[in-house]
Amino acid sequence: MNAMNVSRFGCQHFAKHSRRDFVHGLGATLGTVAFNALLRQELGAAYDRQSASPLAPKQPHLNAKAKACIFLFMEGGPSHLDTFDPKPKLDGLHMKEFTRNDRFASAMASGKRYFVRSPFQFKQHGKSGLWMCDKFEHLSRVADELCVYRGCQVDSIDHPTACYHMNTGNRFSGDPAIGAWTSYGLGTVNQNLPAFVVLPEGAFPQGGAANWANGFLPAHFQGTPLRSQGSPILDLNPPPHVTRDAQRANLDLLAKLNTEDAKRHPNQSELAARMAAYELAFRMQAEVPGVVNLDNEDATTKELYGIGQPATDSFGRRCLLARKLVQNGVRFVQLFEGGWDSHDYIDRAHTGRIRCVDKPIAALLTDLRRLGLLDSTLVIWSGEFGRSPDNGVRGGENVAGRDHNAKGMAMWLAGGGVKAGQAIGATDEIGEKAAECVHPIRDLHVTVLRLLGLDDNKLTYFHEGRFKQLSQTGGQVIKELVA
Repeated sequence: MNAMNVSRFGCQHFAKHSRRDFVHGLGATLGTVAFNALLRQELGAAYDRQSASPLAPKQPHLNAKAKACIFLFMEGGPSHLDTFDPKPKLDGLHMKEFTRNDRFASAMASGKRYFVRSPFQFKQHGKSGLWMCDKFEHLSRVADELCVYRGCQVDSIDHPTACYHMNTGNRFSGDPAIGAWTSYGLGTVNQNLPAFVVLPEGAFPQGGAANWANGFLPAHFQGTPLRSQGSPILDLNPPPHVTRDAQRANLDLLAKLNTEDAKRHPNQSELAARMAAYELAFRMQAEVPGVVNLDNEDATTKELYGIGQPATDSFGRRCLLARKLVQNGVRFVQLFEGGWDSHDYIDRAHTGRIRCVDKPIAALLTDLRRLGLLDSTLVIWSGEFGRSPDNGVRGGENVAGRDHNAKGMAMWLAGGGVKAGQAIGATDEIGEKAAECVHPIRDLHVTVLRLLGLDDNKLTYFHEGRFKQLSQTGGQVIKELVA
């Protein structure tokens, strides 16, 4: 085994291990200890560079299709049957009792269950002929940019655990988010901005900040949420009486004290992350206001994103901000938009949700293409699971909705090296289960990392006695999605 083989499994972090880790290493014989010392000497310059700046730009493992990612997370579980996966079979089954031999995985399984047809009409759009419900008035115009995937399956029908699974690869909180893994693997181009930025609604999604946490990775890699209203970061700007020179002097003194403390506690990454955060905050005071200020955008751009229009203003602002962040070197931006949990009144509920996101998302794709950024930016649209072809909550046609469904869902990807204008995979004739090109969520994660130039088997971190990775146990690239 040579140095390259060892480093591909994350041994760049051996130098940071505690005394307990060192004693653990002795169990592998003194020859291993000697080899580790030799490896440390051979790759010492690389260790020092990484220690000095954890978020410094890093070379990808492979040729990258995308340099950045924008993840549009539709929290609550959008219905694939009412957005991108039409099922004419349900028209003939509408309001008939739903029965099956094996129990359908459902969050609300009690009571009478009946088939529910989609209240929407579906049309094909673009040269590719992609199917969309008729409520997507704007997204339909950029249909040829989309790669709709209908083969993904998840493992949970509970909102928090499903959100964690989609965002971290683990159904339980405590693991790093995909954005944290990305910034860990690639660093960030702009050292004056966070590598991983989160743009939530006024309220956090189910599961809270654990959806963008650093988990067991060093604290540098956690997502930085920007507020949707007012100052994007509280206390970003100093009080009027505090000058930049005074701030600089205070930070220099604090850094000196923290450095001395760090020498006594070399294995505490939290202290190093805190020191880096102070410095980043100081630099952000000069950079962030210009990036997050949308007042400088021209009227045409604001209208494109629906800014100033009641239904689209909030999400439109966040989509435009996502474009500006990526344009300024941020590696991973994640937007959250809730309200998709339509157990009843799905016609009214999904119509409202689509109206809020349709125009801003189409604008985002159009704007990225206009600026020459779409080919290098991977855009993902997904919820935490899909919806069922039946309803087990309330009877009556007027209140028809859908239940949670872990085995059938739809998502789409655009830009960043995916096959544009394609529909990949399929669910069965009633949309209950994925039936073609079926893959678990870990394969989706491996594919996203691969598009960003990262190999899931190399992007590892030693924690609790083993090397961990986003996919948990490894996965495979969904080749059908990659151009």
